[in-house]
Amino acid sequence: MEYGRAIRGEWGLDADFLTLNHGSYGATPRVVLAAQDAWRARMEAQPSRFFRAIYPEAIRAAAGKLADFLGAQAGDVAFAENATAGCNAVLRSLRLAPGDEILVLAHVYGAVRNTVRFVCERSGAVMVEAAMPFPRPLPDAITEAVTSAITPRTRIAVMDHITSASALVLPIADIVAACHVRGVPVLVDGAHGPGQVDLDLTALDADWYTGNCHKWLNAAKGCAFLWARADRQADLHPVTISHGYGQGFTAEFDWLGTYDPSAYLSVPAALDFHARLGGPALRARNATLAFEAARLLAARLGTETGGGNAVSGAMGLVRLPGDGARAMELREALLAHGTDTPVSNLSGAPWLRISAQAYNDIADFERLADILAKVV
Repeated sequence: MEYGRAIRGEWGLDADFLTLNHGSYGATPRVVLAAQDAWRARMEAQPSRFFRAIYPEAIRAAAGKLADFLGAQAGDVAFAENATAGCNAVLRSLRLAPGDEILVLAHVYGAVRNTVRFVCERSGAVMVEAAMPFPRPLPDAITEAVTSAITPRTRIAVMDHITSASALVLPIADIVAACHVRGVPVLVDGAHGPGQVDLDLTALDADWYTGNCHKWLNAAKGCAFLWARADRQADLHPVTISHGYGQGFTAEFDWLGTYDPSAYLSVPAALDFHARLGGPALRARNATLAFEAARLLAARLGTETGGGNAVSGAMGLVRLPGDGARAMELREALLAHGTDTPVSNLSGAPWLRISAQAYNDIADFERLADILAKVV
């Protein structure tokens, strides 16, 4: 399979812009957008017929194909707008008491941190942050950091599968197992998981797992899923309560009122596209490219990489010179120079996160190195 510039035409990307931030918003290929348009046309041809006679079966069929990819059962998978919505559904369904604790990692995604804050402020619960070893943590050290923060009041652990700003692939199976031994249920924020790393949700055996399809699976924007283990579905509700209330997990999540479901219904096209590009081979290729690109950039800058083989996927991390207070300034400067690579303040230093998708090749990162020489 050819990658890089040879297949860049599969996407409608701006040829003059250096796209190296697939991790934030993804990029939807033309074939998936065409499938989405076809579903929209079918919907608008006769909306009443579509929503009453076509949609119920179609949404379950799409969920079933996604479930096969995730190593799950169709009845345990429902769609959501994004992983943050999935986290909201789980966290806002909890029955918490004052003094209960919600455990998160220090590198938790900002929107999920705010969701935990919201839930805690209204229940009297407390958010507890487990320290994250950084910048090159060993898997065992990460698991130890989580388990050492568990107390008798810990009611749930909200764990990233892949951290957002720091791009670390966490030993999520070990974390889930360690939490379960201590009687703590786990919600996995897998926003970056599907399409970037291999997944088998049945084997993972978390309590809940939510992930985006519009990132590494190349689905249309606003497409994610929430998987819930069968014994965790009874008191789980979407943020929007609608006609399916009390009728079961999929009944509640499949219908939240009138909306455009074309992003969800075109997921099978995205899965087919991912498979055509190699599936597991693509995921391995992207991880290798991200690792090599991070080393290239660090060498050009005279700095260091973050993560390492044991905790890296299709995103890489490179420290930039200077103080972390400059992170936003550097991010805006890079955007002005024609690239979208994000910069975050981590442990007081500016760290650049790169993404490697099928349409990227090493020449893209050499071009980024030239831009960085001008900016920093």
